[in-house]
Amino acid sequence: MDYDLIIIGAGPAGYVAAIRAGQAGLKTAVIEKKHVGGMCLNWGCIPSKAMLESAKYFSRLGMAADFGVEGLDPKLLKFSWEKAVKRSDRIVRRLTKGVEYLLKKNNVETISGTASIEAADTVVVDNRMLRAKNIIIATGSYPRPLPFKVGDESRIINLENMFSQKEIPQKLLVVGEGPVAAEVSQMLALIGRDVTLLKSSEKVFPALDDYLNAYINKRLDSMKIKTIEGSAGYDSLNLDDYEGIVNCMPRRGIKPTGALNPEEKESFYVVDEHFQTSVSGVYAVGDVNGRSIYAHAASAQALAAVNHILGITETMETERVPLTLYTDPEIAQIGRTEQQLTAEGTEYKVNEFPLSANGKALTEGQPEGILRIISELKYGEVLGVQIISHNATDLISEAAAYMAVESTVWDVAHTMHAHPTISEVFLEAGADAVGKPVHKA
Repeated sequence: MDYDLIIIGAGPAGYVAAIRAGQAGLKTAVIEKKHVGGMCLNWGCIPSKAMLESAKYFSRLGMAADFGVEGLDPKLLKFSWEKAVKRSDRIVRRLTKGVEYLLKKNNVETISGTASIEAADTVVVDNRMLRAKNIIIATGSYPRPLPFKVGDESRIINLENMFSQKEIPQKLLVVGEGPVAAEVSQMLALIGRDVTLLKSSEKVFPALDDYLNAYINKRLDSMKIKTIEGSAGYDSLNLDDYEGIVNCMPRRGIKPTGALNPEEKESFYVVDEHFQTSVSGVYAVGDVNGRSIYAHAASAQALAAVNHILGITETMETERVPLTLYTDPEIAQIGRTEQQLTAEGTEYKVNEFPLSANGKALTEGQPEGILRIISELKYGEVLGVQIISHNATDLISEAAAYMAVESTVWDVAHTMHAHPTISEVFLEAGADAVGKPVHKA
């Protein structure tokens, strides 16, 4: 065999698998047809969050006078899409170099080209045949087509080309649902664009608790983002009214060509608890298996797959994947929702603490938000956490740590938190859950 492991795709699933395999001493090659880092690093997670931060920074300059900054006229402020993109590009280049260095340091061979899988142990890259004991498919996904025809396709924008645009049109139709649709809609609205969001149902992100979905709809409305639902909504549209149409449709798995065809379902590979496909020794991790849309889940799946190859029988806890939206404010969730628990017949309670009563949030001028802890009624085990806060995507990791060790609300209430910090909302909600609230009437 040429290799112990061949990985197809060098995104957050593929490169993480490659580094871990290299660390374990496996002779490893990773094949990438575009850029190391994949969709996440080059067009998705990182550049989109960089642009979101630029948009948020721009919108908050209107608050400067409240913080004692004088001489700044909000009416004179302008947003430069081109300069914001240049900042994003600098961040991407820095992170890409870091990934390339780590692959090299761990003796991973990086091969540029398009791979096809011809057998369970055979990969062909641009007419070069490679043999491996195991194969990991980490080829990512692409957006589904728009649900309608667009006469002038040059008006269609997606994440793959959004940040190569020199400018963004003024009047935009965003089509889709989920975190990408919500984030893109807000980002464009924050920099002064006229945005309409066409979604398939009332819920922007169906995986979230109804409480959070209701908040998202309210927030979009407050930002004057028009929302239209379903086929009836589409029928009312005149596409000629929009200068740009942004495709944020749910994504499909990108599958390598070749003679080997593992079992699929709805355009994704079917995998077991170790992320192995129907073909022994062939694994599929990340977007291509349809289990999760998140890069952090893809990386965790990659580690689980490599562990299985190494004979380590750890499995990934799929219920504890943090769901994150980098909106303004941010939104995050982990664990089960109220709707899921009700359907299961599980007795639970919800305890909340608002950011408007948190000292650090007030000093930062970010009082909008809430922490919600859902716990099992009898023993108090934390079953789910939901956060609305300007830093919710950071705070959710504390909730993940509690849930990883099956903590109770008593544990949360008795964990000392530094003061003043946003994270004190955990302490307050935990104290409320055990009947000992200090800063709640």
